[in-house]
Amino acid sequence: MNPDDPVEKSFSRLKPDQKRALAKLRIRTLRDLLYHFPARYENAGPTGTIAALTPGNEVTLYGTIRKPETKKSWKSRRPMAQAWLEDASGKVKLMWFSQPYIAKTLHEGMVVRVHGRVAGTDTTVYVANPEVERAAIDPEAVHHTLFHDAPETDIELHALHPIYPESQGISSLWLQHAARKLFEARLHEQLVDPLPAGILARYKLPTLPSALVFIHTPKKRADAEAAKKRFAFEEIFLLQLALQEQRRVAEQERALPVAVDRTALADFVSHFPFPVTSAQQRVIDHIVRDFEQSRPMLRLLEGDVGSGKTAVAAATAYLVATSKPPGRIAGSLQVAYLCPTEILAAQHFSTFIAYFKDHPIPIGLVTGSECRKFPSRVPYQESAHLSKAAFKKMVANGEIPIVIGTHALIEKSLSFKHLAYAIIDEQHRFGTLHRQKLVTKDTTVPHLLSMTATPIPRTLALTIYGDLDLSLLDEMPVGRKPIITEVLGPEKRTAAYERVRAELAAGRQAYVICPRIDEPDPEKELAIQAKSVKAEAERLKKDIFPNAVIGMLHSKMRPTEKEASMNAFVRGETHILVATSVVEVGVNVPNATVILIEGAERFGLAQLHQLRGRVIRSTNQAFCFALPESFGEATRERMKAFTTAKNGFELAEYDLALRGAGALTGGKQWGVSDIAMEALKNVKLVEAARSEAAQLISEDPGLMHHHELATRAHAALALLHLE
Repeated sequence: MNPDDPVEKSFSRLKPDQKRALAKLRIRTLRDLLYHFPARYENAGPTGTIAALTPGNEVTLYGTIRKPETKKSWKSRRPMAQAWLEDASGKVKLMWFSQPYIAKTLHEGMVVRVHGRVAGTDTTVYVANPEVERAAIDPEAVHHTLFHDAPETDIELHALHPIYPESQGISSLWLQHAARKLFEARLHEQLVDPLPAGILARYKLPTLPSALVFIHTPKKRADAEAAKKRFAFEEIFLLQLALQEQRRVAEQERALPVAVDRTALADFVSHFPFPVTSAQQRVIDHIVRDFEQSRPMLRLLEGDVGSGKTAVAAATAYLVATSKPPGRIAGSLQVAYLCPTEILAAQHFSTFIAYFKDHPIPIGLVTGSECRKFPSRVPYQESAHLSKAAFKKMVANGEIPIVIGTHALIEKSLSFKHLAYAIIDEQHRFGTLHRQKLVTKDTTVPHLLSMTATPIPRTLALTIYGDLDLSLLDEMPVGRKPIITEVLGPEKRTAAYERVRAELAAGRQAYVICPRIDEPDPEKELAIQAKSVKAEAERLKKDIFPNAVIGMLHSKMRPTEKEASMNAFVRGETHILVATSVVEVGVNVPNATVILIEGAERFGLAQLHQLRGRVIRSTNQAFCFALPESFGEATRERMKAFTTAKNGFELAEYDLALRGAGALTGGKQWGVSDIAMEALKNVKLVEAARSEAAQLISEDPGLMHHHELATRAHAALALLHLE
């Protein structure tokens, strides 16, 4: 039995559905099986025997099913399932109310594991609606360690039951016993510990064999926590190693030299329609200093909604677009600006035209549906449509210095002559592979600026973007008033409508955000109490705002329909736009000053904050009304944070502390395990892993003398690319 053996080799009786389940769980080798960790642990109570049951406690029991049958409850006559569970200490009744079908899944003599809450009185106890799982062990083997002269450590061993992430065909109990089979074969002792002994000693981390035992079969919760800490450190350390090595290699590349003319830059910025903030100027200075280096810039710009990231991008793009290629007396370096949606690409194209109106620098737009170029011949202020072939030829010849676009920018058929600067908007919406694809399109290596308005806690940014320098835009433009945010129950909904009427009367516009596009089909799915775009737009037009022009925007619309709807709203032809969260990112309509968010509890805090940012685009007072459908304790806490947080970064840190990093956007999106995501609450651990990785890379570039570390680091980076 070797760690890299396929699971099927040691578990030869696997059924087809089990093989599919293991593949879904990404368990292919025995090593994968050992690294498939429990999600949580259940406490089986003081002894875990039927004789010691006490009403009100949650218990986990092993035993044999006796007399499964369907019955009707004595008072209400509701159908129910009933059985007895027997172990060496006695027997107890199991009852499932309104679930008579469960009796058909049980049979006399079945050996099971039962988890549930004890109900009844001290004299007549029963287990209500328990979870039942077929056990692969003899109950007597368990009972022996529970109440037959067993040492105290053995009792502790069985007091915590690991509960694993499972898939249909592979149960948590199967995974539990599979792990124990590997321990009995001492497979965990064959694994090479990727963490150097010095790091283990410095941070008091258990060795790999010990940590594997602690996390799969903890004697006490402190053991499991110590193991989690070790594996969290290991994962973040390995990821940092890969990212730091990636950065080391990138720093050996050479970027095209950008001519930094600070006087010309200051003149360009002075023509903006607003004064730049000190935060914007600070970030521009960071980027300018990076341009002066011979190596390519690698920088992540985090800016709160409405903080002016596009202005920073335009100012720095101006420097590049006015620089000549090396050894040339004509032509210019080029900029690629990658956007996640056609709406956002078209918006940035229009914004850049406004910024560059006094500077004769051609700007291009390329999306899946069109190619445009500014300036056109007649009149100067407008852009012209080009065929894709003509557009690509102009870019390849270096005739368009600034190209803004969607994924069409990274098509193989589009090539740049002198690409010196790549800007990626909403970095997290593109995988790391997309970033690499844009950066490596040509033989030269461009400077890279990744931008996001999604609030990311510092620990997550350090972990996921460990190869990038971080800059923050933590200041709003001058004159912006704090948005008034209120959470309203159903009885106060009319107050939100009155505010919308007042804003419409003043010539302004409003958003209404809904969680759904269509009403549910009652024949196909359960009715979900969540407002839909289509039904709400109709209701608002009919009953609430009969004199308003109401438009819709959602993901099922064709690109041309989306563009037409959004453009009508931008031009002021539509008064109220009813939409899904498709308007979350970047859409800029300064005349929109009020937003209603239906079903607010269905959105994450970061997403709510970005939606609110749609109406903070001007100096007019803006309003945001969150309208939850339910007001449970968790909803109340989150809505309170939403109304009181000063900025998006504060909200992200709140979500991290309250619900864990997976609540931010989902750990799967970031390519990091649940254990590592939870560890992000510990900034010292993240910084320590980052520091140790940087030190090791400086001592051993390329990890030439740490082959196991290099292999594992590469695997960690590959997972990150699975976004």
